[in-house]
Amino acid sequence: MKQHMRRSIVAAALIVGVAIGHGLAATPAAAEPAPTSDLQSLADAISEGLKPSPDGRQPQAIVDSGGSSGSGSGSSGSGSGSASGSASGSSSGYGHSTAAAPTGQGPELTAPLAAFAYGLVSPDVAPAGANNWDCKPSAAHPRPVVLLHGTWLNAFDTFSYLSPQLARAGFCVFALNFGRSGLIEGGGVGAILPGRYGVGPIEESSGQIADFIDRVRTTTGADKVDIVGHSQGGTAANHYLKFEGGADKVDKLVTYGATHHGTTLMGIATLGRAINNLGIDVLGFGEPIIGIANIQQTVGSSFYATLNAKGDTVPGVDYTAVASRWDEVTNPYDLAFLRAGEGATVRNITLQEGCEQDLSDHLTLMYSPRSASIALNALDPVNHPALNCSFNPWLIGGSGKL
Repeated sequence: MKQHMRRSIVAAALIVGVAIGHGLAATPAAAEPAPTSDLQSLADAISEGLKPSPDGRQPQAIVDSGGSSGSGSGSSGSGSGSASGSASGSSSGYGHSTAAAPTGQGPELTAPLAAFAYGLVSPDVAPAGANNWDCKPSAAHPRPVVLLHGTWLNAFDTFSYLSPQLARAGFCVFALNFGRSGLIEGGGVGAILPGRYGVGPIEESSGQIADFIDRVRTTTGADKVDIVGHSQGGTAANHYLKFEGGADKVDKLVTYGATHHGTTLMGIATLGRAINNLGIDVLGFGEPIIGIANIQQTVGSSFYATLNAKGDTVPGVDYTAVASRWDEVTNPYDLAFLRAGEGATVRNITLQEGCEQDLSDHLTLMYSPRSASIALNALDPVNHPALNCSFNPWLIGGSGKL
């Protein structure tokens, strides 16, 4: 027992040391992805040591080539998702995560740090333009747009810039705070901060999203919705499409920095997975700190083996996947891309292609004028054919201004 504890402590110290080293080196220049061949070799090494899940499926690490076709699923085996859940918890076996529809409307902000601060004080307010339940879709915009935030975030601090722009363009906009979980229940330290959602099991969050979209469809009378998801929001949306009946209820999915195939977190998550493969459950050791949802989003997890077992997409949905070269969270950044399967269309967009002055990182992606123009173009290409190109500073954001 003592020997096992010593091994866990040593492993944890190793990860902390690497985390600090990467933190010191995490400048924008460090966000460029490693060569795909090196990543593939690492992924192969990780895959060899991954333990099968209880049902016998063999998870595999996933690496994207970064080509125009996007990322492959890279997973093997098969599996089904959780049953549909409610706002108080799905039947996924966790039963403790919660969701809420934000009320009221906060101010329109142009920088993520200001929005994050406001979101701490008013964690359950909707972003400007969202959750007007009297809104009826027009003939020009027949589908409501549902906004899904990322891990440790909420609807306001993620979409206070984009939501009002969509509303002004004539869309009915709705936003959900999903995946709230307590510290003891596995939500991690993010659970003790006001308004930190997206910390519960992703399967459960997917069920909450299903319930919310059904409410939106019923209230607005719309047959289908479009979804815009940031980070985990894109992944949870993907799970909803595949395992919660969402494929028949969604026309377009637009994602930003989504963890569709996991993340190495500058290599830290990959290191943790490799140590787990040696028999030291360092990821389990870290789960009470960073939460279940973050553990699920590490590259090579069994969650992704299930999520992508039958490919990246579902038939009938139009996908737009946006990634930034300066993303310090979802990296290598091309893990955010998708490969089109049968009956689906995919457009993978690197934010800097044609606009090198946009230095958006993971959070400032949602405060980039170019990102907003991509969303409008994806949702309504006829009336929004042009993409904006503006300077957007790394980490600070500011809608094109310092």
